[in-house]
Amino acid sequence: MKVDPGAAGWIMNARMYAVTPDVETAWQELLERITRKAAVEQRYVRYPAPAPLEELWSRADLGSVLMCGYPIALGIAPVTPIAAPIPRAAWAAGRAVYRTDLIVRDDSPWRNLEDSFGSRAGWTVTHSQSGFNAFRHELLKHRTAGRPALYRQMLGKLVTARNVLDSVRENRIDIGPMDAYWHMLIARHAPHLTAGVRVLASTPLTPMPAFVAARRLPVECVARLRTAFLNAASEDWFERYADLLLLEGFAAVETASYAPLLEWDREARTAGFELPA
Repeated sequence: MKVDPGAAGWIMNARMYAVTPDVETAWQELLERITRKAAVEQRYVRYPAPAPLEELWSRADLGSVLMCGYPIALGIAPVTPIAAPIPRAAWAAGRAVYRTDLIVRDDSPWRNLEDSFGSRAGWTVTHSQSGFNAFRHELLKHRTAGRPALYRQMLGKLVTARNVLDSVRENRIDIGPMDAYWHMLIARHAPHLTAGVRVLASTPLTPMPAFVAARRLPVECVARLRTAFLNAASEDWFERYADLLLLEGFAAVETASYAPLLEWDREARTAGFELPA
C-alpha cells in the first residue's frame, strides 16, 4: 500500500552530500529506487545552498531527507531517523560513521593542529556536527585558563563545507573544518577544488548523518523505508551508485545513536567554550 500526505506528497533530498549537480542526480536516482522498493510515494525536491537546512528539516512532509546527527540529537525538528550511509572509506571500516577533516593549504608549514594556533580559523553553523561541534570538541582539549582562545581570528557562520573549502583555498582563513565524507566526494568529482589543500588533522569518528522522515510519516512506512535502505546494497543496480557516491550501503539508526554528540556539547558549554575560538 502506498501512503502519501496529500496532494503535495512526501519529499526526498540529499543536499548535504550533493557536492555537484551530477552527484545530486545520482542521489536522486538512488533514492527513487529505494523509495519505490519501499512502496512509499516520494518526490525529489532540490534545495540548493545557501537556503538554510534547518528550514528544510522542519518541513512536515519529509520522507527521506539527509540530516546532520547533531541537530537530530538537539531535537531542532520533529523527525524519525531511518538509515545512515556507510562511506566507502578505510576509516569507516564498514560502519555508518564519519569525522571532520581540518584542512589547510598545501603550502602551510604546519604538521599538527597545535601548529595552527594563533592563526585564522572558521566554522559553519552552530547546529553542525562536522563544521562546529566536532571542531569545538577537538579544540577544547587544548584550551587552558591562560589560553582561552586558540586563534587570533575565528570567522563564524560560513554555513557550508564548500564555503570552508573556498575560504581556505582563497586565504581568507588558514584552517577550517570539513565533513570528511563530503571531502571525499568533492575530491572525487571536482578535484580542481581540492587541489592545493591537505588534511592537517581529523577528529574522532561519530555517527553519520541520516536520512530522516517527519514524525507524522506512518510507522509502517518508516519500517518499509528502513528495510529498503538496508537491503539496497544487495540490489543489482546498487553498485553503479555506490561507485559514484563512495558508498558501501546503509545502516539502521535511531535518535539515541546521536546522544554522544550532546555530551560533546555539554563538555564545551560546561567549560565556558560556547563557540570555537
